[in-house]
Amino acid sequence: MAKEKLLKFVDVGQKFPEKRGAELRAKDFQEISNRYNDADANEQASRCSQCGVPYCTVHCPLHNHIPDWLKLTAEGRLQEAYEMSAMTSSMPEICGRICPQDRLCEGNCVIEFSGHDAVTIGSVEKYITDTAWENGWVEDIICATKTGIKVAIIGSGPGGLTAAEGLAALGHEIHIYERSDRAGGLLTYGIPGFKLEKEVVTRRIDRLKKAGIIFHLNADIGGDVKFSDLRKMHDMVLIATGVYKSREAKIKGEDASGVEKALDYLSISNRKYFGDDVPEFDNGRFDAKGKNIVVIGGGDTAMDCVRTAIRQGANSVKCLYRRDKENMPGSAREVKNAEEEGVEFVWLTSPAEIIVENGKAAGVSANMMRLGPPDSSGRRAPEIDPNGGQEIAADMVIMALGFEPENLPKLFDAEELAVTRWGTIRADHKNMMTNLDGVFAIGDIVRGASLVVWAIRDGRDVTQYMHQWAKSQKKAALAA
Repeated sequence: MAKEKLLKFVDVGQKFPEKRGAELRAKDFQEISNRYNDADANEQASRCSQCGVPYCTVHCPLHNHIPDWLKLTAEGRLQEAYEMSAMTSSMPEICGRICPQDRLCEGNCVIEFSGHDAVTIGSVEKYITDTAWENGWVEDIICATKTGIKVAIIGSGPGGLTAAEGLAALGHEIHIYERSDRAGGLLTYGIPGFKLEKEVVTRRIDRLKKAGIIFHLNADIGGDVKFSDLRKMHDMVLIATGVYKSREAKIKGEDASGVEKALDYLSISNRKYFGDDVPEFDNGRFDAKGKNIVVIGGGDTAMDCVRTAIRQGANSVKCLYRRDKENMPGSAREVKNAEEEGVEFVWLTSPAEIIVENGKAAGVSANMMRLGPPDSSGRRAPEIDPNGGQEIAADMVIMALGFEPENLPKLFDAEELAVTRWGTIRADHKNMMTNLDGVFAIGDIVRGASLVVWAIRDGRDVTQYMHQWAKSQKKAALAA
């Protein structure tokens, strides 16, 4: 009987949850898609081929048991589907919303290769866990007997939150130090509400607080809180800061008024979403209303910026990217959403200079590009086309060129903390420990700018490494 509920990809077509109309959704910061109803979720899950080698699982950084929870969903066994999903992911409903599934699980779906369009894995994942929250299936964290070991986690992004949950469940006392006024890191201030409504993040954080995890907000490590003191106060330290330093274009006029960094722009917008008093927005600096906006970059952060500007009521929004659409690093679905909402993409265009008038940005002078032979990443390398160039008017230019690590040894006043030549923390890949005894590091501050799902993976993995190290230290102390 169960087999009749599966392998329907030949007869049942791919169907994503219905999106709100572009004109309507561009007026607010609510998520753009409705959620599956039970029948649609079951039907789309039933399209899974249950293949012998599940490439969706292989290409998921968390190696989620995707075919298993799709099967359970198709059979209407939703609570079991949620429990299976939660075995490998600390926040499946968040991954279901913001993971680039078209590049990971869905992009490697076997039936996609056969020409039948991938199973809508991310949408089903979101549906499963949202249903679990509504029905009370997301249980409180069950903590083991207290070990007496104190752990400091620097950063409350997805990696830090995941490690906090795992370590608390093992009985350790967890203190999270966050330099912002709200927990969540990138999930709270870096991603707009139309991709991730903030209530979804808040309920995860509240669950951690209920488990006894202590959050120290507005904690400036290296300033108010010395890194050396943090090590003395705790048995172990985990650095999970992420990378927040904006990469520069290194062009003339980049420091002019009206040229803004992507993360500053998104953070200010999210603060307005929370209802905060934000003078930098209210005085017009970060408000795109009525302005001609140019965003430089082609990743998911650039997509967040252009779509935010649309919702703020920009007069026009243009995105400049040095390659073509096929070679864009961001999610193809995000590009499509942006196009639907009125964003204009100017392909094969690279900024040469910011046009400045009276000390303020007035536009971008851009080179036209062409694609040459593949570079080291395998993508065709952009090169300047000597026969082309253009000027694009702008009232605000937003730089979304990616992120680099801050100088943590300097910020933390911990020059002994080893870093790589790229500025990332040097950590042993076998156990994620830095060169400092009992200090571990995970996520983008080790990998460089990457995906939320990889930070979650690191947070899950480091939990066991830290626990084993703590036990070994305790054993050594008893032996002495």
